[in-house]
Amino acid sequence: MSLHRRRRAACWAVLGLSLALLCSACSGTSSPHPGSGIGVAVKDFHIGLGRTQVSAGRVAFDIHNGGPSTHEFVVLRTDLGDADLPIGADGLSVDEDSAQVHVVAEDSEVDIGESQVLAVSLPNGHYVVYCNLPGHYLGGMHASLVVT
Repeated sequence: MSLHRRRRAACWAVLGLSLALLCSACSGTSSPHPGSGIGVAVKDFHIGLGRTQVSAGRVAFDIHNGGPSTHEFVVLRTDLGDADLPIGADGLSVDEDSAQVHVVAEDSEVDIGESQVLAVSLPNGHYVVYCNLPGHYLGGMHASLVVT
């Protein structure tokens, strides 16, 4: 192999390695701890959690929408029960601006039949997961999660 070809091959190798390192450093995500995944089934008008208690740290919600419509998946921290969240002025959805709740993460659109993973770091506390499309929370699309 000529010197020119060796240099070009070395440059490509360094570029590829640099790009791989840059992409992994910039992703901002870390893998959830083993056992920190939660299966989530959403459908009108129910949210089913595979587990209702997890250890603090990175938690991956594996969300599957069983339909028959698009849903949201919101995670909030609160001391309130899952059926006791404040309702907004529209009378149909949770008031996410209330001082009683703190939205931690959300997936604003999980289409019918779609599965998505939402990974988030959760410290100890009580959380509520719900769909905040008009009427869905009031229809029963909510569940509690305890993080210890």
